[in-house]
Amino acid sequence: MRTILPILCVLALTACGEPDTQVPPRIPSIDELAADPDALKKLRQQCKLGRDELGDQLCNRVAEATRKRFYGDGMVPYTPSDEPPRF
Repeated sequence: MRTILPILCVLALTACGEPDTQVPPRIPSIDELAADPDALKKLRQQCKLGRDELGDQLCNRVAEATRKRFYGDGMVPYTPSDEPPRF
């Protein structure tokens, strides 16, 4: 009985340790992806081929960064006049 109690205490203490969890890699922001077109192009290709491996969050950010690069800030640089042109 005396030898079983210390063994049980040791087993209980080792079972209470923190689980070994992996820290997920940092996912770049949309602005960071939009600023680096080469990395964005590579990630777009990887998302096409293996979305399951990269994860939905990263691929959604890649798509949003692509949209942001294509459309820009959404402000139109040219505003047509109110009067129609005469031909």
